[in-house]
Amino acid sequence: MSTDYNGYITADTIEGGDDGPLAERTVAVKDNISTEGVRTTCGSAMLKEYVPPYDATVVERLVEAGATIPGKTNMDEFGMGTTTETSAFGPVENPVAPGYVPGGSSGGSAAVVAAGDADMALGTDTGGSIRCPASFCGVVGIKPTYGLVSRYGLVAYANSLEQIGPIAPTVEEAARLLEVIAGPDDRDATTRDAREEGSDYDYAAAADGDVDGMEVGVPTQLLDGADERVVETFWAAMDDLEAQGASYHEVELPSLEHAVEAYYVIAMSEASSNLARFDGVRYGVSGGYDGNWNETFARAREEGFGDEVKRRVLLGTYALSAGYHDKYYKKAQDARAWIQSDFDDALSEADVLASPTMPVPPMELGESLDDPLTMYLADANTTPVNLANLPALSVPAGETEDGLPVGLQLVGPAFDEHAIVRAGSALEN
Repeated sequence: MSTDYNGYITADTIEGGDDGPLAERTVAVKDNISTEGVRTTCGSAMLKEYVPPYDATVVERLVEAGATIPGKTNMDEFGMGTTTETSAFGPVENPVAPGYVPGGSSGGSAAVVAAGDADMALGTDTGGSIRCPASFCGVVGIKPTYGLVSRYGLVAYANSLEQIGPIAPTVEEAARLLEVIAGPDDRDATTRDAREEGSDYDYAAAADGDVDGMEVGVPTQLLDGADERVVETFWAAMDDLEAQGASYHEVELPSLEHAVEAYYVIAMSEASSNLARFDGVRYGVSGGYDGNWNETFARAREEGFGDEVKRRVLLGTYALSAGYHDKYYKKAQDARAWIQSDFDDALSEADVLASPTMPVPPMELGESLDDPLTMYLADANTTPVNLANLPALSVPAGETEDGLPVGLQLVGPAFDEHAIVRAGSALEN
């Protein structure tokens, strides 16, 4: 196992069963997903020695399917970042583009797959954290419909937005991994049975590349302002789909102008609530009690959290505070409803929607750390999908002239992962 690019935080192996659909396959697991007896740090000094007493549902399903887990992958601290540079365990370098970031926050998961140090991996996607690193590392990533995959055992960042999903070298392999982890779970009340939604779990069979007659909508807002190299690669991939029998038309989704702002208000607000438990008493590093609990909590959080986590917790607490809830949080939820409506309208006239996964190619290491606003705006194409609770897939679309990977994002109707898998597999062909 190579460690040059810092893809793993912990390299402890969890053996799978003797048989099953993933027998003799390795599946790395992002380090915010609980693994019994193997530390789960969330990329944070706050949890650097935390060892969970139980497995997440997805980990149980991996082991039952025969998969071997080779380790826990590096990530932006608590999933807060777009480059996997905010980890307390050091940044991850893109193994297919040395000197560049692998994307985030599931950068370690995408990197170990791209480097061949794991056959597949699990990541989590709150605002693009599977699709972004998949795009930057030239692999496939699927953000499932909200409720398709259990979140039991996932250390929460923003409950209403995040999903666990697969990262793999090909669409078919990602779909097969999704088959293993998908399905309802009594321990997660937000899960739903896809069969009751008029679907099924046979995702790998949909990777047949047959897009003849498929109608693709292209949201123009997700191309505006994108890097010219990315736009050029995207349209070349769309021409490829058209040559295979698909047709496409441009669509307007005016609500997307407000998606990034709405996403960050909602995500930071939920983060401020979820991370309140890390106080040095229930979880996390000790603040050293000296007679004043407020100062003890403050010291624990000062020592345990990195700058980006502190920034988001502070902003989220502010947005939820008395006098500002209606001004920020309620408006963000109203924008979310508008975004959901726009997606529903667009998908009523298209089988899938397509856009560049990221509006920019991978950034150089260190380039965006001192400019969080630029980092937030890089999520413009991915965050709307989480707000709308829809499935999306990132598939390699090609490379820029200087060899940097570019991904194409496909968005489908709720619980219709089959449509995005079919279209994605056609691009591979």
